[in-house]
Amino acid sequence: AKIGDPLSLWNSGKKQEALFAVESWYSFHSREDYSNNIYSIRNSYFGSRDGSVATNSLATLINKNNASLDSRIREAITNAAQAILNIPNPFRNNIGSAEAKTAQTRCAELVDILAELKTYMEGTEAVNQDDVLTPIINNYVDKVVLPTYADLKEQNSKLYDVVSTFQASPSDANFKAVADQWLVARAPWETSEAFLFGPV
Repeated sequence: AKIGDPLSLWNSGKKQEALFAVESWYSFHSREDYSNNIYSIRNSYFGSRDGSVATNSLATLINKNNASLDSRIREAITNAAQAILNIPNPFRNNIGSAEAKTAQTRCAELVDILAELKTYMEGTEAVNQDDVLTPIINNYVDKVVLPTYADLKEQNSKLYDVVSTFQASPSDANFKAVADQWLVARAPWETSEAFLFGPV
């Protein structure tokens, strides 16, 4: 939807509405935000935040029981993230580009394969058992969710500090510090999109 909504508006001739439908359009950072959303899915599937595959992860479990499905999931994640980053920057100036359309297609393919994963997990006794899933869930919470939220808290605390400094002493340098820290603070937010809940 983050690509598809602006793209649909653009294709229907609603150019200004399309522009304002772009997330992060004012920061020229949409592509990075969108690809971080895909990395959020990758992190959830891999059970890590660095692109490695944890022993206790959905990726390891699915690979053991259905290597073909695992391979297609990994490929879809990689293809979606790369297609997003292939959109010329800034996205707001390239909403109707061929690259944006390709990214939309790759994201739709990822949605489809994740639906297939859900159906497979729900219907396969070998993977749909508490004793199999509990260590994966524990790893996911301890190695992905909690560290992501800890980063979010830490980076937003720093953002608050630089905003306070800018408020007390407006200057180009202090404004740049706010803008730079905003981008840093945004990364853990975007990489939490696969599991957003609660007051976050």
